[in-house]
Amino acid sequence: MKIDINYLHLIFAMGLVTYLPRMLPATLLSKRKIPKLFIKFLEFVPTAVLSALFFPGVLIVENRLSIGISNPLFLAALLTFPLAYKTKNMFATVLLGMGIVIVFNFFV
Repeated sequence: MKIDINYLHLIFAMGLVTYLPRMLPATLLSKRKIPKLFIKFLEFVPTAVLSALFFPGVLIVENRLSIGISNPLFLAALLTFPLAYKTKNMFATVLLGMGIVIVFNFFV
């Protein structure tokens, strides 16, 4: 089996691009004192990224804003939010959300 050298270069480059952004900040900032304001700023990054991924995926259907019970993803998000907030159990929340979408798509 012959493998094209370009594929090996591509795999190596992808590994490097994945590894460097994780390794560089850890090594460069490990011995430095990080300002509390910067740490406070970094605490909001996961929420911002998750929101940027979640809301367009749930609220936009066929390139149009769809906020209503006719959108199964919006309905699932709306109905699973109380469970997620109260229990903080991701497994149960995902199962409930999937169940709502399945029921909505197949039975409604």
